[in-house]
Amino acid sequence: MHGTWEAEPAARWEDAFLSGNGRHGALVHGDPHDERVIVTHHALVRPVPAADTRPPRLAARLAELQDRLLAGDTAAGDAFTDGRPLRWVGAFHPAFAVRVRRGGAPPGPGGVPGYRREVAFATGVVRAFGGGRESRVFVSRADDVVVQYVTGGPAVTGVRLDADLPGAPPGLVVRHGAAPLPGGALLTLRARHPEGGGGYTGVALVVADGGEAAPCSGEAAPVGGRAAPCSGGAEPVGAKAAPDGGGVRLRGAVRGVLVLTRVHRHTGAPDVPAEAARLRALLEGAEGPAAGYARLLARHEEAHRAAYERVVLDLGGDPAERALPGSALLARRGGAALLERLFAAGRYHLLSASGMLPPRLVGLWTGDWDTAWSGAFTTDANLNLQTASAPAADLPEVVEAHAALVYGQLDDWRDNARAVFGARGVVAPAHTDGVSGHAYHFQRAYPLHVWTAGADWLLLPLLEYAETTGEADPRLVGALAEAARFYEDFLTRTGPDGRVAVVPSYSPENRPADAGWVGVNATMDIAAARHALTAAAAHLPADAERLRALAARLPAYRVNGDGALAEWAWPGLTDTYDHRHLSHLYPVWPLGEVNPYDTPGLARAAHRALELRGAENDSAHGHLHQALVAARLRDAGRAAGSLRRVLEGDFFHASLMSSHYPRRRVYNADAAHTLPGLLIELLVQSAPDRLVLLPALPAGWARGALRGVRTRFGARVDLRWRDGSCTAVVRPSRTARIDLRTPAGGRPLELTAGEELVLTLATG
Repeated sequence: MHGTWEAEPAARWEDAFLSGNGRHGALVHGDPHDERVIVTHHALVRPVPAADTRPPRLAARLAELQDRLLAGDTAAGDAFTDGRPLRWVGAFHPAFAVRVRRGGAPPGPGGVPGYRREVAFATGVVRAFGGGRESRVFVSRADDVVVQYVTGGPAVTGVRLDADLPGAPPGLVVRHGAAPLPGGALLTLRARHPEGGGGYTGVALVVADGGEAAPCSGEAAPVGGRAAPCSGGAEPVGAKAAPDGGGVRLRGAVRGVLVLTRVHRHTGAPDVPAEAARLRALLEGAEGPAAGYARLLARHEEAHRAAYERVVLDLGGDPAERALPGSALLARRGGAALLERLFAAGRYHLLSASGMLPPRLVGLWTGDWDTAWSGAFTTDANLNLQTASAPAADLPEVVEAHAALVYGQLDDWRDNARAVFGARGVVAPAHTDGVSGHAYHFQRAYPLHVWTAGADWLLLPLLEYAETTGEADPRLVGALAEAARFYEDFLTRTGPDGRVAVVPSYSPENRPADAGWVGVNATMDIAAARHALTAAAAHLPADAERLRALAARLPAYRVNGDGALAEWAWPGLTDTYDHRHLSHLYPVWPLGEVNPYDTPGLARAAHRALELRGAENDSAHGHLHQALVAARLRDAGRAAGSLRRVLEGDFFHASLMSSHYPRRRVYNADAAHTLPGLLIELLVQSAPDRLVLLPALPAGWARGALRGVRTRFGARVDLRWRDGSCTAVVRPSRTARIDLRTPAGGRPLELTAGEELVLTLATG
């Protein structure tokens, strides 16, 4: 269950097995004759002119908008724009494919005897073998390099870098280079974006074990419909290049080939010599490619395995099902073995996509330049769903990557607050490419520039991680202070009830049935403001009284005529139920402010809102978001039903990466990365003063074990259940008094730092 496999190569890049270290990514097809490894990097984003990324300067018009909305003009927000057309953020794209060709004729219709490709989640190694040939690929977390080692016969005859990938823009200009080295060659690929603003450079060190290696210079290869030299020339990408174009030829008794590849984006001249020296240094002193590969793998595995193995889920899957290839297991549309493998794969992919930045909509991988929604970060649901499990799932690597995005964009968030609202503090964008944090992606039907809840949601995983460790990062305290400062400047208007009004307000990505997109008192905005102010108060004693007083003046949530928690706490706004987002249930998940223990009445209203919510376009994130809310409300049946719709909807590729829509439409990491967090929430939930065991155990999960979960009161929990009983081992790192909740009821629990506590309880 800690890996997956297939009996044939990937015909589509979506089915390629994945490896990554949070900076570089690799999609491995496993073709035994012409192996393609598509290389990606978090920094590869098509440039957007700086003038187009500025937030709209609307602060001078804010008071007028507020007056009109408070007076009942529900369409007032339609004109709150600077007139610009919709501008997408920079699109994430692949770099190139490393192609390794073997001699002899391609395999016949029967393929390679005994062929198998597999990925081991604990090591991050993708392996393809059969018929005496083998390739192994991983992306080193220790050395930040894509490592590819090919052995067996027929011998390797050529290696090249191929930038001609699906969707590559015609204006992309690529220059190949190849220089001889002892026992191999150095390949370079320099690409210039058609928009200008620099490009990217790939460097691959090719080292052969035996035989002769020579750069293929002086021969012509058709690229873009015209002849071009196979090294040193520049050509626009278009038609496929010949097999050896811009590469190295290998002749003689080649026993194996090691290829080390790195890529980086640049805005000026690429520093190829420095990159080459870095790659050569990685193999210094190694006696041949085999020894070099072993050294690099050992260094990588030490870091990767330790992170991957911290949390493990065992649902007692059938050994025969556990042995099936991933595609066959997916075809069964359910069962313990499938959930085990998807949990493990989701954990592996989330870890592998997180480093320089957290996972994008596509994680860290794409084989196509035309990525949906720019392959960026959508922060009004998608990114937050993908990374929410990191504190409980004990993945500080993901938390640190998330922090890199947040803290790296605070200056831009300050610009958003000043430009749109004339306020101090910070406002996060709903969509970002990771380069700019300015709120410039919006339009009338999606007024994302007036959404104010984003900073609170993006800071939440960092706050929860601080609670698990008991240590507050000074950067977090500063960011919390700025989020609160924004609300102090922004929350200056009042409604007819005398309470503060959140105006303008937006509930992503929905609108009332009887009003415009921009309104007053969206439930999510109220919840985020209250949480941001109280969280800052907890860390800023000198400001605590003032911040809590402002939080207390925020409006109460509203229960509508259907008995449901309303999406807008403003009279006259009617709910639109059939929608993929559940923004108004933010107080339930992830905040936990509304819950069955402390606010049972509001929890019932939230549950009614969940019952009434539709699935709209069947987005994977919508189904899993519903399941997460249901788990917090202790509705195991509804949570399992939402999970089942994802499993039965054909959302997963053979790679076990997911899609946005059913039937594997639109490559997207939401389901893959969110699913492990959901499975943990079904079994263990925590707050700074509460532990909830088995809150939503699905029917049919008769036995299982979950090991290594971290809690927000500073303990690790191992859970095992079978035949109606459950044992939980709690290992606290600090002393605490908490509220324990189980299917049998609740009671206080005293925890002493360093003293293990074993709990036995009934599961129903």
